[in-house]
Amino acid sequence: MSTSPAQLRYLTDAVSTATPARLVVMLYDRLGLDLRRAAEAHAIDDRYTASGHLLHAQQIIAELMSSLRLELWPDGKNLASLYSFILGELIAVNGKPDLARLAKVSEIVSGLGESWSQAGAALQTGTAPVAKIGTDSPPMAWVG
Repeated sequence: MSTSPAQLRYLTDAVSTATPARLVVMLYDRLGLDLRRAAEAHAIDDRYTASGHLLHAQQIIAELMSSLRLELWPDGKNLASLYSFILGELIAVNGKPDLARLAKVSEIVSGLGESWSQAGAALQTGTAPVAKIGTDSPPMAWVG
């Protein structure tokens, strides 16, 4: 499947104008898509295609991990640990297909993505609580 120039332009514009919260949601959306596609490929025993989607999912998790700014949100270590767990699961499933294990990872990712989506919406509407640096609340500045 190839991307048309118009689709590429739209995607480029969407990414370049997105807020940090929206970028995180976009990563989670793509991560969920990769996991669904990997599961579909494994279901028909297409390990090559599944592996490609799982490798892309691993890259997204690595990007999410590297974007955490723990100096602004020390409690983000818990999220970093969860990302490490997900990464380990993706590597394991890529080595030995396990649809049940992949489904559990997908469930975790779905929940995280929904939480980020809600947090981004709350920030956009101004209904999110204001957090101060050094508190336990995660300011959006810790993603960047």
